[in-house]
Amino acid sequence: MLQVLSNIVTAFGLSASAGLNAYIPLLIVALLARFTGLIHLKPPFGALTNLWVVAVLVILVLIEALVDKIPAVDTVNNLIQTLVRPAAGAILFAASSNVVSNVHPVLAIVCGILVAGTVHAAKSTARPLITVATAGAGDPVVSTAEDVVSAVVSLLSILIPVLALLCIVIGVLMIVRLLKSGRARA
Repeated sequence: MLQVLSNIVTAFGLSASAGLNAYIPLLIVALLARFTGLIHLKPPFGALTNLWVVAVLVILVLIEALVDKIPAVDTVNNLIQTLVRPAAGAILFAASSNVVSNVHPVLAIVCGILVAGTVHAAKSTARPLITVATAGAGDPVVSTAEDVVSAVVSLLSILIPVLALLCIVIGVLMIVRLLKSGRARA
């Protein structure tokens, strides 16, 4: 039972981190599945461990890291990522929850879409407020923080799922607080 709960928390954590950056958690899962015994991906998700897929993910992480730090370009990127991040969340949720035989794949995909999509929506709502408040100077700092949080939550989701759950709860509370303070200023 503890393993089932751990796998579900891992699935939610990876999906949430995909809402911040689609490619970082995908790359982490791909690398850990390929080079360690920490993750075992069942078909069709084992394709993530293919070296070509890993190479593409590295390139996408680098592109995302660059474009997300440039004011105005980050807005276009967030628009494009509106489809990509929920899809990545769905893949990660389904890939990490396929260990649990009782979770239907469609339910796993829907959960992944909802979790990553919600985090992405919060990010996409908060970022313009930050851009306006800092005249664009805060974008690189916030983007870097989002990338770090995505990587840390991804790793914690796999290594220490309970701690990842705590990080997600704190992150949600911070986003809600930021959105409330932004509305109060407006």
